[in-house]
Amino acid sequence: MKPLLFAAIAFFGNLFLTAADQPNVIILITDDQGYPELSAHGNPILQTPHLDALHHQSTRLTDFHVAPMCTPTRGQLMTGIDAARNAAINVSSGRTLLRAELPTIADQFQAAGYATGIFGKWHLGDNYPFRPGDRGFQETLWFPSSHINSVPDVWDNDYFNDTYTRNGTLTKYKGYCTDVFFSEAIDWMKQKAEADEPFFTYLPTNAPHTPYWEPTEYREAMRKAVAEAEAAGKVTFKPERRREDVIQFLAMIKNIDDNFGRLDDFLKKTGLFENTVVVFLTDNGSTLGEHYFPAGMRGKKTQLWEGGHRVPCFVRWPAGGLDEGRDVGGLTQVQDLLPTLATLCEVPLSNTEDLDGIDLAPMLRGEESVSDDRMLIINYSRMPIGFEYPSPDSPSVMTREMAGVLWKRWRLLEDRELYDLESDPLQQKNVIDQHPEVAGKMRARLDEWWSGVKDIANEPQRVIIGHEAENPMLLTACEWLDVFIDQQQQVRRADLKNGWWELEVAEAGEYEFELRRWPRDADLPIRSGLNATPIADGELGPGKALPITRARLKLGTGPMMRRPVGPQAKSATFTATLEPGPIRMHTWFDDAKNQTVVGAYYVYVRKLP
Repeated sequence: MKPLLFAAIAFFGNLFLTAADQPNVIILITDDQGYPELSAHGNPILQTPHLDALHHQSTRLTDFHVAPMCTPTRGQLMTGIDAARNAAINVSSGRTLLRAELPTIADQFQAAGYATGIFGKWHLGDNYPFRPGDRGFQETLWFPSSHINSVPDVWDNDYFNDTYTRNGTLTKYKGYCTDVFFSEAIDWMKQKAEADEPFFTYLPTNAPHTPYWEPTEYREAMRKAVAEAEAAGKVTFKPERRREDVIQFLAMIKNIDDNFGRLDDFLKKTGLFENTVVVFLTDNGSTLGEHYFPAGMRGKKTQLWEGGHRVPCFVRWPAGGLDEGRDVGGLTQVQDLLPTLATLCEVPLSNTEDLDGIDLAPMLRGEESVSDDRMLIINYSRMPIGFEYPSPDSPSVMTREMAGVLWKRWRLLEDRELYDLESDPLQQKNVIDQHPEVAGKMRARLDEWWSGVKDIANEPQRVIIGHEAENPMLLTACEWLDVFIDQQQQVRRADLKNGWWELEVAEAGEYEFELRRWPRDADLPIRSGLNATPIADGELGPGKALPITRARLKLGTGPMMRRPVGPQAKSATFTATLEPGPIRMHTWFDDAKNQTVVGAYYVYVRKLP
């Protein structure tokens, strides 16, 4: 690690950092909050005074775009490289894994002497070599997959008093998830500041992603705010049945806003405010904005219309002059943040020539404008809903025609629709036939881009088994290639799907594979169901019993292995001798007629001594 890059001096009992010192960095990214969910953007219900203050104090990227779903956005943020090249193209289905050979922003900042920490959602791989601790983060507090209560998460985590992974160890925390992540981040930053270490803090909240669980006081306060907005004629819900969802969704964001207020108070009280770069963005468009306040845009999360990917992005750095409440126009995207922050913080990058993002530092400083000729490509794979097994035709396989092309006021979507945002901001009139030259120019850019990524866009990334960094380990159906099993509720209700894992054997030896329908922490027989489970903010649905009498395992071209499953058996265990290299793993649970029921949602793997 480089020598310490800044010094602290006492100033009224607090830390005070001069403008000449290397700045700290905090990136706050929220989950499924979109452009509409800020009172600074005109939300008719929600009041976000602390994020509004950040908005007023920041340089704002007003035409800023991410992917329409969270994993592609996060991978692009971490690497500065398009999803099609970094492999993190979907939220599940074996396609969340960020190429292990790519340096992340945490790698780059750590190499420059920064302490690096993550507190919250990662969603770029749950196993070695894809975990945040494998990717440049020295301090890690996180949960696996897409949300708390996902398939690989600790069983029945419910946002309150949950168990998360802290530096490789499962640790139970008291309190609401968002409160915990902010509190732990603040404590860590305080320690680093007191030790004269610059810090790079990544604070990716799980809120307001579903399930909509929040403290009662926030929900009731938001219920009152909704009723007042309705009485004043400020809002209607389309359809009305989404009213309760909106209440809970906005309550979670209100809690985020309060926590950001706590974070800002910490920065001010410790003298860190002036020389800390704070970046706020969201990971995709709003999930619910279209039902009550679309903020003048069409679309939502997972869609290519503007509301699916245009999001807020605020950058505040008072010591660097980025606190003027100034707007920066022109097309910008999440890939730009890595090279931009590197320039602002004077962090040398090891792979500048590989980046797809551009350095926006001159634009943020008012020295240059974003080029009008810039075109952005948004491409990501779609959810394989309805596919019970892997298929080359799965929507999770990325294609050229899935893309959106952005240029000036024009939007070419899926190479079949062209919209002019200037005359048609709600994207209701396809004008592709009226503007063939515009469409042709944008199509040519899409062709050029696709020719450079098509050979690698769908390359599966392999989880490594048998490596000392993670042995034993848990594999889950979240990594079934091109099949969607992501939520514990899918395990409870028994979504009858199957898939395979793409793996890499690290070392030759004897391996043990323990197949389960329920995870170990549920401690249930394979055939068993379970009753509905009360939780802090509601109830988890009952678990379905399945008529499983046999388990099967096949590893690559090896033999089919079989084991009977008795009425009280909680697992079926197999052993196999494996050689190093790539391998595909299949599992099956069969009924008494030897018909497949489902794959094993959970497989515990151990390289034996």
